[in-house]
Amino acid sequence: MNITVIGRGHVGGGLARLWEKAGHQVRTLGRDGGDASDAHVIVVAVPGGLIAEALAGVTGLNGQVTVDATNLYGDRDESFPSLAHQVKSIVGGPTAKSFNTVFASAYDQVGTQRVTPSNLYAAEPAAKDITARLITDAGFDPLYVGDLTPGARLLEDSSGLTRALAGQLDGPFFYRYGRPGEL
Repeated sequence: MNITVIGRGHVGGGLARLWEKAGHQVRTLGRDGGDASDAHVIVVAVPGGLIAEALAGVTGLNGQVTVDATNLYGDRDESFPSLAHQVKSIVGGPTAKSFNTVFASAYDQVGTQRVTPSNLYAAEPAAKDITARLITDAGFDPLYVGDLTPGARLLEDSSGLTRALAGQLDGPFFYRYGRPGEL
């Protein structure tokens, strides 16, 4: 699969490395923008407040499946129900929210865990299967929380809880959800 990741930081760069290792063709675009016309999937991995700015420099956004991995660390543009909806308004394709509840600083350890860590995601129907595959190919167990509305906002609003837990656990952590007897 051809993946264009917008953002070369910890999240974008880390996901790009995991997906390259899984055999995907990955292009990363940074502040200088670039062309995404050959991408099957667009992944937006920039700070939530920079979505419009980051995507303004990217050409070839023509309705591809999009995974929003952003988080908000400040005020929200309330004209959109979620950051993922803002991303969708620019790219125009089926959209998912994922990778915002896991720690990029632990990506290099995901494959060494005794139990595969979970990764929560919300997605529109046409983005659901592709997003689940990308989550699996990054080394996580996909756990679907529902459609983009209201799921994306739910995941975005949980980032404060994730940061609070990291503070109590002295750093990044993995999580695993499962039914009794499955873990």
